[in-house]
Amino acid sequence: MTSTITPLLIGGLGGMELLIILAVLVLLFGASKLPELARGSGQALKIFKAETKGLIDSDDKHDDKHRAATTVEPTTQAVSDPIVSEPIVSEPVVVETPRQHDAPRA
Repeated sequence: MTSTITPLLIGGLGGMELLIILAVLVLLFGASKLPELARGSGQALKIFKAETKGLIDSDDKHDDKHRAATTVEPTTQAVSDPIVSEPIVSEPVVVETPRQHDAPRA
């Protein structure tokens, strides 16, 4: 007999999994601490959401100010003909090197 085990992330959380998680939480923290933990978690989540919303809003305001400061109206300029010059051609330079004598000195 073969049984397949599906991971929690693929199959999602079903009723049985949620009951097991709740039982583990009750065993770890006790029934009296669970409401306090839930309340604290909710407040932390609320603060986190408010801070991230504040960061996003301030970032949007900064972007708007930056866009307004860098917006430049286009100006029209007369296009002139490019200056074309003839290429400079120079004569080749010949460099002479002194010859070394191979004869021994006496």
